[in-house]
This record gives sequence, structure tokens and C-alpha cells, in this order.
Amino acid sequence: MRVIFDTNILIAALMTRGTPPDLLYEAWRDGRFSLVTSEHQLEEFRRVTRREAVRLRIHPAEAGRMVGDLRRLAITVNQLPAVEVSRDPKDNFLLAMAQASNAELLVTGDKRDLLSLTQHRGTRIVTARAALTLLRAQ
Repeated sequence: MRVIFDTNILIAALMTRGTPPDLLYEAWRDGRFSLVTSEHQLEEFRRVTRREAVRLRIHPAEAGRMVGDLRRLAITVNQLPAVEVSRDPKDNFLLAMAQASNAELLVTGDKRDLLSLTQHRGTRIVTARAALTLLRAQ
């Protein structure tokens, strides 16, 4: 199964252990599914983790380790199609990643914009908790 984590899920996985985002990240690290990322997402992750409020909660070395894991272990897609579906244009790259990689799931905490879509082409858009339930059912 191919899965995309919204950047907010990656950040949440580092902030609080034992939560659905953290459990999903660990499930990926254990080889339960393939994770998809892109250079665009890695840059967004670096930008967000440099914010002072985030740096107070996530040590830069942890953020760097996650970027290293993503570069080494995730599937990277960089030929992204033009997608203009989300109400928040900043989220369209995630939908483009889903489309380019034929991902089954896009996991996000973005209730207002992404979750309200429920699906983009063949990709279901779900919460971290719903993704854990789906993985347990496999």
C-alpha cells in the first residue's frame, strides 16, 4: 500500500509519542506500507521545523533524522502534475503527489480543506486514526 503523510502528520509524529501520527510513522518504519514524499514536501518540512515555536518542541537533530529517513526509505515523486482542487492552494502538491504515485491513502489532520474532499481520484483522504484502523484491517 502506498501512503502519503501530510506534513502536519510528520510534525505531529515527532511532537508526541504514542499518538496516531507517531504510531503510523513507526508502522512505516516497520515496513507495513510504502510512504511517498517529494522534494516539495521535504522543503516544507524543513521550513516548518525551523520555526521557533516548533523548534521548542522538536530538536533539530530529530527533524534531521526524519528527513534522512524519508530520503533513504520513502518513495520520492518529483514529476508532479498540476492540481488545483483544494480550497488551500498550499495543499495541492499533496494531491499531486497522490495522483503521481497512485497512493491509496493521504493521511492528514487538515479538517477544513483536505479531509473535506474525502478522496482525490483513487486516493482516500483520511485522519491518522482512520489510517491506523485501515492498516489493522489488512
